[in-house]
Amino acid sequence: MSHTTPLRPFDVTALFPELAPLARTATRLHPRPGSPTPHDSSVGGPLLWPADEPWPHCEGPHEWDRVNAVLSPEDVRLWRRGRAESANRRLRDPQGPWATPEELATEERIMAGRPWPEGPIAMLPVAQLYVRDVPLLCPPATSEADVLQVLWCPFDHPAHPKTALFWRSAATVADVLDAPPEPPAIQFPTYLPEPCLLTPEQVTEYPSYLELSKELQEQLGDWSRWQTAGSALDSSYEAAPEELYMDMLSISPGWKTGGWTRWGLTDPVPRVCSACGTEAAPLLTIATTEWDDATESWVPEEDQANPTPLLPGTPPANFTMLDLARGHDLQLHVCPTSPEHPHIELIQ
Repeated sequence: MSHTTPLRPFDVTALFPELAPLARTATRLHPRPGSPTPHDSSVGGPLLWPADEPWPHCEGPHEWDRVNAVLSPEDVRLWRRGRAESANRRLRDPQGPWATPEELATEERIMAGRPWPEGPIAMLPVAQLYVRDVPLLCPPATSEADVLQVLWCPFDHPAHPKTALFWRSAATVADVLDAPPEPPAIQFPTYLPEPCLLTPEQVTEYPSYLELSKELQEQLGDWSRWQTAGSALDSSYEAAPEELYMDMLSISPGWKTGGWTRWGLTDPVPRVCSACGTEAAPLLTIATTEWDDATESWVPEEDQANPTPLLPGTPPANFTMLDLARGHDLQLHVCPTSPEHPHIELIQ
């Protein structure tokens, strides 16, 4: 299945021509629950990892607030399966029990938690992107790499998981690691991504309102400039037209590569490479949700016609089951000069 972003209600550059040279292409990834293989682009799926290459581990430190019980990845998967079975049972029999005695006993055991892990922690697969599926990805210029692999340590460092990036050539992987190690525990269940397949789609983005010049911000705040859009204009934004730009016309929500950086939790801050001072470029946005109430205009046409089921209790459009910093996104930026330089992690 493909996923198609609806056309924007009107061409914002026709109203504000100064935005036209600021356009960038982003690739919305549209993760949806599935059964990916190592040969697929995916979120939370198995990686095309060489059997003779050591699996990455995080050396820590790993601190614990000792308020929340830590669970193993298998605990989380078992808990999610139980919730899904319960939801399906209630659909078949609305008057039936929410949980069987066996399910309650299993959940009680799971929620008792695991011992706090000691030593290095095996990292978890977060995303695998093949250039054939996301052609705007920029592999290292000096290599034949065509696969980007993103892993993270499922513990806060200090406020979100710590990520690691790997580029490799798929053709050089003869034997794939069948059973990579998993961490004995993860800090939060929402740090384990649900396996998802991707249907990448290219869209056009414009900068965050917070990154525009003062002059352009003032123009976007002038409702009379917007009224030339005619009947396509949503008049509910008259009191704050800049929010119309932010919600519907600038930056796409959800998982994506490239495009513009999202802001909102903080004002824009410099993103420069710590090794060479070059301005870092947006690589990957790891999103908690694919959209929210403010960005429903970006909901793909296919999801409007046939919504994808979610587990009970999940936020709207939380297909990957991730939750970062209470509903925010983790944006990775990389140095365009050298892939060997440290990347930047930004929560917004």
